[in-house]
Amino acid sequence: MTYTIDIEHILNETIKIAQRAGAFIKHEAQYFDASKIESKGKNNLVSYVDTEAEKMIVDTLRFTLPEAGFLTEEGTVSHNGEEYLWIIDPLDGTTNFMHGLPPHSVSIALQHKEKTLLGVVYEITQDECFYASFNSKAYCNRKEISVSNCSKAAEGLFITGFPYTSFENMDQYLKLMDYMMRNTHGLRRLGSAAADLAYVACGRSEGFYEKGLNPWDVAAGALIVKQAGGNVTDFAGQEDYLYKTDVLASNGKVHKEVLGFIQKFLA
Repeated sequence: MTYTIDIEHILNETIKIAQRAGAFIKHEAQYFDASKIESKGKNNLVSYVDTEAEKMIVDTLRFTLPEAGFLTEEGTVSHNGEEYLWIIDPLDGTTNFMHGLPPHSVSIALQHKEKTLLGVVYEITQDECFYASFNSKAYCNRKEISVSNCSKAAEGLFITGFPYTSFENMDQYLKLMDYMMRNTHGLRRLGSAAADLAYVACGRSEGFYEKGLNPWDVAAGALIVKQAGGNVTDFAGQEDYLYKTDVLASNGKVHKEVLGFIQKFLA
């Protein structure tokens, strides 16, 4: 399918605004006042840094592609059936940011009729910008990246996200964690789904799984994983994961095996 927009140009502009927003977030971290933290719900935090970064991103992208709508974590703007849709998390890993911990990231994706055209994840603390478009390879800081070649879960390192707002499935989740810790090289919880996906894409981890996610958490990173040679599904093994809240991303080679673990314990 051909597009009337210049995807490469828009990708480059998106990289710039992600880095600009990241620089703002990094600057504010030096002076951040914890008393300005607000709560959107149990363990769901937001600060002026999130909202200001989002406004900065939206204002620039609105100029870059005026015909596009927006789906954003902090709800700065909305969409009304536009063919093009920006999906934005201005600060993925807000709790990490508030506590001075890495990673935390800017995540921006562009869709056309539910097809993701480009994705950018800028991990702020390491100054690493991961990106891809639907017709390109995946890159980090202009160097091509790819998923790992590991073909056995027992030889892989995995990343997950712990439940933090809803705990009704904790027993099952803990059983899965126990199994993964005993039967792989290890299990990590880093605190930024966007960064987690980027780390799968560049081969630092063989897979990432989490339940309770939103489109802005995964839209950009999922495309980067795919363009790096990996696979992304929901916990049922289906590819319409974006609005399903549960995601498994892997190097592809261990996907079926890990999906079996997940379905065994979280069914």
